Amino acid sequence: MYRFTLPDMSCGHCVAAITEALKTADAQAGVQIDRDAKTADVDSTLPRETLAAALAEAGYPPAAQA
Repeated sequence: MYRFTLPDMSCGHCVAAITEALKTADAQAGVQIDRDAKTADVDSTLPRETLAAALAEAGYPPAAQA
């Protein structure tokens, strides 16, 4: 399970675009998004870097991990 902080997420369209980007990268991924917290929890067998790249390509680059 990976948690991504997505500072550019602000609306329902963002949620849909983020979900689509993640599902395109891994159709079997479990995706749970909290728009208010600006986070996406992703259950995937893909490496974190691959998912982060898919998010960045969709226009929602994740914040750096602390």
